[in-house]
Amino acid sequence: MAIVETIPEPFVVLDDALCLIAANDAFYKIFDIDPARSLGIMLYDLDERQWDIPVLRGFLELAVPQHRAIADFEFERDVPPLGRRIMLLSARTVRYEGSDRSNTLLAFRDVTEARKAEAEKQALLEHTEKLLEQQRVLFQEMQHRVANSLQIIASILMLKARAVTSEETRHHLEDAHQRVMSVAAVQNYLHLTDGIDQIEVAAYLRKLCEGLAKSMVLDSNPVTIDVTADRSSIPSANAVSLGLIVTELVINAIKYAFPSPRLDARILVSYEVQDTDWKLVVSDNGRGKIETNAPPEPGSGLGSLIIKALAQQLDAQVALTSTDAGTSVAITRATFTSRMPNAA
Repeated sequence: MAIVETIPEPFVVLDDALCLIAANDAFYKIFDIDPARSLGIMLYDLDERQWDIPVLRGFLELAVPQHRAIADFEFERDVPPLGRRIMLLSARTVRYEGSDRSNTLLAFRDVTEARKAEAEKQALLEHTEKLLEQQRVLFQEMQHRVANSLQIIASILMLKARAVTSEETRHHLEDAHQRVMSVAAVQNYLHLTDGIDQIEVAAYLRKLCEGLAKSMVLDSNPVTIDVTADRSSIPSANAVSLGLIVTELVINAIKYAFPSPRLDARILVSYEVQDTDWKLVVSDNGRGKIETNAPPEPGSGLGSLIIKALAQQLDAQVALTSTDAGTSVAITRATFTSRMPNAA
C-alpha cells in the first residue's frame, strides 16, 4: 500500500473479479470516492456505477483475461463537480508465481486540459492559416493592381513625351517613364516568386533582361542582352535593390549607348560571387565617350543618384568606366579580380 501511495496520479489495484482491493488518495480525492465504502466493490459498481462505461468495460474484459498490457487507452466520464473529463488508462495484470491469483493495476491520467489546449492550438493554427491565405489573396490582388497601375502610368508618360514640343520636357517625361519601367520590371518578376525567401540570381537576372528586351528593344535598332552569372542565391529583399539597379542600367544603355543601329550592339550583365562578396557589372559596346554632345551617361543625374542609393542599401560601391569602346558600370560588395568579360 505504501508503494501505491507514492504514485501521484489516480491508481487502483483490482483482484481477479475486478474488485477494488487498494487505491491511493489521488484516486479517492479526484473521483470523490469514500474509501470505507469502496474496498471489495467491483470497479463498475463504484461511485454509483459511474465507472460502468461500455467502452471501458469492453476493453478491460478483453485485455485482462489475456494479460495484455494497456497503454493510454482514452475514454470519457463525468467527474462531479469537474464535469466531463477525458482520461487515459494504463493497465497491467500481474500473475503471482505458483498461484492462479492475479491482480490488475490501473493508472489514470486526466488529459482534459491538455486536449483542450491542443484543440485551441489547432483552432488558432487554422485561423492563422485562414488569415494568411486571405493576406496572400489580398497581396496578389494588390500586386495585380500595382502592375496595372504602373503600365497605365508608363503609357501615359510615353504619350505625353511624344506629344510635347519642349525637348527638356520630353527628356524629363522619358526619364520618368524609365523609372516606372524599372519598378514594373522588378515587381513583375518578384510577383512570380512570391513567398520565396531566397532568389536564384542567374534566373532572376535572365528573366529581368528578357522582359526588358521585349519591352524596350526596337526591331529597327536591335540590341542583344546577355547575362552571365555565378550560381548563387540572395534574400528576396536584396533582390529588389539588385533588380532595380540592373533595370536602370540596362534601360539606360538601350536608350543611349546605340544612337544608330549596329549589328553587334550588345549589353552584358555579369554577376560574380566570392564567399559573401559579389560584383555586378552592366557593360555595353556602345559609343561611350566618343561623342561629346551625347546625353548624360550613367554616373550623372537622377539615374546615378538612384543607383548609388540602392548600392548603399546593399553595402556596395559604384564605379563607372566609359571609353570609345563602350561603358561599364560595376557595383561591388568587395574588391576582387573579375573573371568575366565586358561587352566592349
